[in-house]
Amino acid sequence: MKKTYIIDTNVLIQSPFAIECFEDNDLILPLVVLEELDGLKKADGEKGANARQAVRLLESYRNMGDLLSGVLLPGGGTLRVEKNYVNIALPEDLPEDKADNRILKVCKGLKEEKGKEEQIILVSKDLVLRLKAQILGIRAEDFTTEQISEDDAGYTGRCEVFVPDNLIKDFKKKGIRVDEVFQTDEEGRTVAVELTENEFVLLRSDQSLKKTLLGRAENGRILPLSYKKSRPYGVVPRNVGQYFMQEALMTDADKAPLVIIKGMAGTAKTFYSLAVGMEKVYGNPTGEYRRIIVCRPNAQFDDDIGFLPGSEQEKIAPLMRPVIDNLEQILDSDEAERYKNEMLLSDKIEEIFERGIIQTEALNFIRGRSIAKTYLIIDEAQNMTPNQVKGIITRAGKGTKIILLGDPNQIDKPFLDEKTNGLSYAAKYMKGSPYCYQITLSAEECERSLLAMDAVKRL
Repeated sequence: MKKTYIIDTNVLIQSPFAIECFEDNDLILPLVVLEELDGLKKADGEKGANARQAVRLLESYRNMGDLLSGVLLPGGGTLRVEKNYVNIALPEDLPEDKADNRILKVCKGLKEEKGKEEQIILVSKDLVLRLKAQILGIRAEDFTTEQISEDDAGYTGRCEVFVPDNLIKDFKKKGIRVDEVFQTDEEGRTVAVELTENEFVLLRSDQSLKKTLLGRAENGRILPLSYKKSRPYGVVPRNVGQYFMQEALMTDADKAPLVIIKGMAGTAKTFYSLAVGMEKVYGNPTGEYRRIIVCRPNAQFDDDIGFLPGSEQEKIAPLMRPVIDNLEQILDSDEAERYKNEMLLSDKIEEIFERGIIQTEALNFIRGRSIAKTYLIIDEAQNMTPNQVKGIITRAGKGTKIILLGDPNQIDKPFLDEKTNGLSYAAKYMKGSPYCYQITLSAEECERSLLAMDAVKRL
């Protein structure tokens, strides 16, 4: 049965091409949505850019016909702007001059006019608007096209398998075939293993669980880690997840230009990423990268940065404080002596920034650039939209390595959740790519402190 979808403004702000994602169904844009897009088109950052993109797309359809009567969409449906239903009555508690309530008027008017003949569905990223719609008897849904499934969310980039004991001695020389390892089901029966390209593997001997190996799937084989013995800037892996993370970060940009690392707070995502970058650029320069760039999206970043005083660096300094905290530990590895000379430590960090070894930049200033031979860290990437992460990854120039870090369960940005954020979106669609390594660190791999580890498990 054909459906009629009423589209909220926030859907187009998050995904400007959303109107082309509804197959052969009919789409309606309330006139107030055009007004809101008009008000947002001059905004800074991602919000303004997406509003302008949505307006340009609507202009292309306007040139094809009359939007008030409806124009044909590529999927076979229609797109129409609705300017009527201004006199539809709403409950007294819903003021008529509010944009959300004007959208509800259109939904209610269409529902009353069409009756049960058509399915009238409001599509909005705003949970409160969806709740109000339900109160009025209007069906409401989230925009799910960019939403990942439970299976996609559950992919960790790592697995555990058993290997015949007689094959272990040859593993370090040539690896082993994927079809030579196995897992067991709940009843103890042997089950064949399917590995995703670049998936990390913990191998256990079928004769002794204490005998383990670490590897990575590539072209139907499980190969030993190439950087297991590396010590980037003196940092030593403390658990299996960190060995896998080190492998992903140390691998050169030609082979692994994209690394996605997910994990709870305290699993050393930012710390390890900076340590490897410092090793490659500053400690023992390999010539792979010219510099390290660190970006850290923030829920209010795009809206507020223009109003903060000072230069770009001064504006984003408060958001980059976690980077400084990690650098303090990396530059002074002796925990017993680390903070005894605060002035010396501060001078070391200041020198790194003054020499341009590490640069911190606003995420919206990365837009439109082609970044070459750069070690690019995007911290807190779960606060990016799918459109933002797409823009970042497609800006990677020759020799650039992009590292996306974050925890999909810690979302600070409105209208995003663990299944619709840019980090999860990238993890889903780059899964299996020969150019992407990804790993999820477990709660047991929290290394910040005993308290932090206990809190991760309890809270």
